[in-house]
Amino acid sequence: MKSVDFTPIPDRISRLTDIAYNLWWTWHPEAQALFKRIDDRLWEDVYHNPILFLRQVRQFSLDEAANDPEFIRAYHSVLTDFDEYRIFDKSWFKQTYPDKVDKPIAYFSAEFGLHECLPIYSGGLGVLSGDHTKAASDLGLPFIGVGFLYPQGYFKQVISAEGVQEAIYTKVRFGDVPAEPAFNSKDKEIVISINLPARGNLPDRLVYAKVYHIQVGNVSLYLMDTDIHPNAEEDRELSARLYGGDEEMRIAQEMVLGIGGVRALRALGIQPAVFHMNEGHAAFLVLERARELVESGMNFWEAKEQVRRTSIFTTHTPVPAGHDAFPFPMIDRYFPQWHEYLKISRHEFLDLARQDQPWGPIFSMTVLALKMSGRHNGVSKLHGEVSRKMWSWLWPDRRAEDVPIGYVTNGVHTETWLSPEMKALFDKYLPANWVREVDNPDTWHGLNNIPDEELWAVVNRCRSNLVDFVRMRTRKRLMRLGMTNEIHSTYNLLDPNALTIGFARRFATYKRATLLFHDTERLKRIILGNGNRPVQFVFAGKAHPRDEPGKRFIKEVYQRSHESGLAGRIIFIEDYDMNVARNMVMGVDVWQNTPIRPMEASGTSGEKAGLNGSPNLSILDGWWAEAFNGQNGWSIGDPDATYENEHDQNHADAMSLYEILENQVVPAFYNRDHRGIPPQWIKIVRESIRTVAPQFSMARMIKDYTRDLYVPSMG
Repeated sequence: MKSVDFTPIPDRISRLTDIAYNLWWTWHPEAQALFKRIDDRLWEDVYHNPILFLRQVRQFSLDEAANDPEFIRAYHSVLTDFDEYRIFDKSWFKQTYPDKVDKPIAYFSAEFGLHECLPIYSGGLGVLSGDHTKAASDLGLPFIGVGFLYPQGYFKQVISAEGVQEAIYTKVRFGDVPAEPAFNSKDKEIVISINLPARGNLPDRLVYAKVYHIQVGNVSLYLMDTDIHPNAEEDRELSARLYGGDEEMRIAQEMVLGIGGVRALRALGIQPAVFHMNEGHAAFLVLERARELVESGMNFWEAKEQVRRTSIFTTHTPVPAGHDAFPFPMIDRYFPQWHEYLKISRHEFLDLARQDQPWGPIFSMTVLALKMSGRHNGVSKLHGEVSRKMWSWLWPDRRAEDVPIGYVTNGVHTETWLSPEMKALFDKYLPANWVREVDNPDTWHGLNNIPDEELWAVVNRCRSNLVDFVRMRTRKRLMRLGMTNEIHSTYNLLDPNALTIGFARRFATYKRATLLFHDTERLKRIILGNGNRPVQFVFAGKAHPRDEPGKRFIKEVYQRSHESGLAGRIIFIEDYDMNVARNMVMGVDVWQNTPIRPMEASGTSGEKAGLNGSPNLSILDGWWAEAFNGQNGWSIGDPDATYENEHDQNHADAMSLYEILENQVVPAFYNRDHRGIPPQWIKIVRESIRTVAPQFSMARMIKDYTRDLYVPSMG
């Protein structure tokens, strides 16, 4: 049921509500442009949220749009595309697997990064889930997403005048976002429940979660919220924040996600053929599925085998500490009767996820997912190798290389992350159906037809757009801090013609955001560029609120940005989100990434930049270890080198970074021909797009999942 408190919308443009409630608009700039044309300032004020927009827009603005012939033409063009998309009956999945279209795939993820107006994601995992959902819609998969609709989402990052990260949580009104209550076949709102044990002042109780529906193209997401009556205040907080709270909060959240998610699907009348656990957060779903089967008459071992055959698990974490696990006494409290439900012993139940540690056994969500799923994968070739070694103890009779954990390298949703300017260029020179054939390398032969002048003009325009964005965001921050005397300086902040390098990601220490400052004096010489070859850096990223070392990295980057010789050439943008990410990957000249190998499972931000013609300057880790070919970017450090300590490794990698900047990146960008164009740079830009766009597209990734994991699991 659509919102009834919108500003009255003229009949001629009444289907704006249809567009607003389907997140198809998030990857179609023409649809977003409709709202912007009605009132561009309001569109920015509501942070690109069409639901809030239609609630706050003036009647006069809507009437004016309804009487504007140009707007009406654009409106009908968007509606035609929208309707054709929804009824398109020749999707890749339907054509390739016509006998599988009635076998739903249930995809469980703790976060979905769909758009900045829905702040229910923290970073790479969520954005990957959002891109996965969008591409599943594009390709026609019978796909359903399950997760949380967090009322407070992830935190809003505020950087103080001293460079200290502060976490601000604001409650989202679900009526203000493109989400609606989910209903069952009897038109009743769906509310599910799970049992939780006593905690603090709370006795043993049922906890309830209301289910919401979000439409993403032709795919439905079902997201749960516990902030409802009659839950106690503490239980209302269960789904309040992404990755918040203590261990007790985490296990309760993961029970709601896994167990509650299965119950939500049952209440909706959906019987998935395949269950996909995206990371271990949702692994409790295998217990609920086994409980159902045992209750129906199977013994546990039969139930386990059926659950395994139809379950898929994707691990994203090469760091042991990043895998959720709970002490046995906590499992005994939260699952006191589950071994009885499953008709096995307590010992057998705990052994389903047992991982022995020096301090005692733990109940590992990753072990549970690996043991109770039939197909498992990492998210890049290198991460697959790391994962096989990490979990080889679960297969003691096999060599590490024979452990059955494969890989599907992550990709990105092309239309979400491609700049409008670059898309227009592709529309002009690539085949007419290039968007539907994005994963086909032959599609990209047309890159050679793009004149150097046109490609360079787009690169320059996108960089200029980023500079304008950085200036605007910096002004807003200074105004918030009351630093009005400094606002005038933002109008000349950064140089729209200078080589611009981006670094944006979660500020975990292993990602080494501060490696650039290893030799500050050498960095200053690179930045100055002898006066005529300047270099500038744009940083963004959040540290987890409890990650003090990560927050110190943010403070160092911020303080360095005010240091003599660096000020004005190093900028930190606060509150990294999908909007900041889009502007950065579309506008920088180079994407820098400096993790400690092999701790970057995959990474996708560099794929988004490479798609936009911004070559990567990166450690050979994650996806870049597969993508780098010596002509499409640069490789930092020696991937085969070993070091006695972290300092030596940082020193070697920093020296490599400086050498590449000085002798390869800067000359390639600034050596211009008689046309004022850098021919070597344009060659690298083309090669970046040619290699990254097809191979690291979400379309390729979804097809890999479908062929290698989904369809074989359907039986």
